[in-house]
Amino acid sequence: MRESDLPDHLNVPGGFALAKSRGKFTPHNGPVFQASADGDLRSGLFVLDRHCNGMGFLHGGMASAFADRSLAVAVYAATHKMSVTLKLTLQFYETVRLHDWLEAHPRVLSTADGIVQVVAELRVDGKKLVARADATFRTLRRP
Repeated sequence: MRESDLPDHLNVPGGFALAKSRGKFTPHNGPVFQASADGDLRSGLFVLDRHCNGMGFLHGGMASAFADRSLAVAVYAATHKMSVTLKLTLQFYETVRLHDWLEAHPRVLSTADGIVQVVAELRVDGKKLVARADATFRTLRRP
């Protein structure tokens, strides 16, 4: 998916660039954008029609996939290793509507013995808290 595939009225906020897609699953969920400043781990996504459930707002599975990707980016930044998700929990507080700009704000809590604890706040327009993600990752040997 390319940035040009977004509807014309949606403009990516400054400081974000199209994220590189990895694997065969990720391209179906995008386009996802990554903050471009050093040390800024935020990810962003415009909620498109294909991301929505039958009621017209962000599907919980899509929110989970977006959170998982964003958390994995934070794990890699902290460890410089690929990882796999052992546990992912989301708490939803608000609905996210079609064309909303959703940001994930991840934070690594601990890295010990190959186990990484990480959390993220999911915010609309970088402000309104709509969900929290809590995850445990296991790093892999390959860099």
